[in-house]
Amino acid sequence: MTTHYSREHEWIRVEGDVATVGITGHAQEQLGDIVFVELPEIGKSVTQGGDAAVVESVKAASEVFSPVTGEVVETNADLEGRPELVNEDPEGAAWFFKVRMSEPGELDGLMDADAYKAFVESLE
Repeated sequence: MTTHYSREHEWIRVEGDVATVGITGHAQEQLGDIVFVELPEIGKSVTQGGDAAVVESVKAASEVFSPVTGEVVETNADLEGRPELVNEDPEGAAWFFKVRMSEPGELDGLMDADAYKAFVESLE
């Protein structure tokens, strides 16, 4: 399973036509202690780069953008009761939502792990 990354610090893992989306370790480090997560409604249409969810920390609130266009087919209910999971396992158990992609070619515009690492280093 390949992981892609967006310039807005979301990760996306694709299995068939369904992609799992979350925020990167870098993003959660910048936000600090996560205290609330607002997930999208199942069935919501999302567009690449459009707002999909909200994550709030003790420092700030931040939009979570969808790296691809499609329909939300599942959300991670664990985050509603345990938003701190984002701090504990941002690129694993703390995924935010799954989207059935309608434009899989959009993945071509995202970064692989090496490119994302270089991108983050360029920000420091």
